[in-house]
Amino acid sequence: MLDLVKGETERIDSRFLEPACGSGNFLVRILQRKLAAVELKYGKSDFERRHYALLALMCIYGIELLADNIAECRANMLEILTVYLNGDASDDLHRAASHVLSQNLVHGDALTMRTHDGQPITFAEWGYLGKGRFQRRDFRLDVLTGSSAFSAEDSLFAHMGKHEIFTPVKTWPPMTVGDLAAGFVPEAPAQSPKEQA
Repeated sequence: MLDLVKGETERIDSRFLEPACGSGNFLVRILQRKLAAVELKYGKSDFERRHYALLALMCIYGIELLADNIAECRANMLEILTVYLNGDASDDLHRAASHVLSQNLVHGDALTMRTHDGQPITFAEWGYLGKGRFQRRDFRLDVLTGSSAFSAEDSLFAHMGKHEIFTPVKTWPPMTVGDLAAGFVPEAPAQSPKEQA
C-alpha cells in the first residue's frame, strides 16, 4: 500500500495521519522509509542526520481509540528511531522523540475528533528551522477537516488562501532538542491573531 504513495514516503517532511493506528504497523513502515531518506541525504553529518531523523518522526501522526494500542504504537515508533540513531533512553534526542510522540500519537476517536477525555484533538505541526531549532504550531483536527470543504470549487470560501483558513490555535517559540527533551512548556507562547482576539 505504501508503494502507492512511494514518493511521499521518501520525503522527510511529508505528513502522514493514520486515523486508526493501532500499534503502528503502517506508521512504523512509514518511519523506516523516511529514515532511509534521511540516511541517503544526511548520513555524512551526524548533527543533520539526528535532527532530520527527528523531523521525519515529527511528520507522522496517529489516532487510536484503545489506550494499550496507542502506548504500544508510541513504543514501537520510539524503538525504530532509537535503533536508527544508536541511542538510549538517557539521550536528549530520545526524550525529545518521546515528547513528540506524546503529541503526535493521540489516544482518542478519529470519528468524533475528540481525545479520550473529550477534548478536541489538536496536532502539532513541526518544522525544522535549521541549526538544531524546531518550530511548532498547533491545529485542531476538526477545523482542518472542516476547512477542506472550503477549497471546493463551488464553495463561497474557494477564493480564500490557505493562510486564511488554516490558522493555528497556538504558535510556539522556536525550540531545541533539549527544550523538547525537557517537555518544553514555555511561559508565554506566541499567540496567533485568532487567540489575541
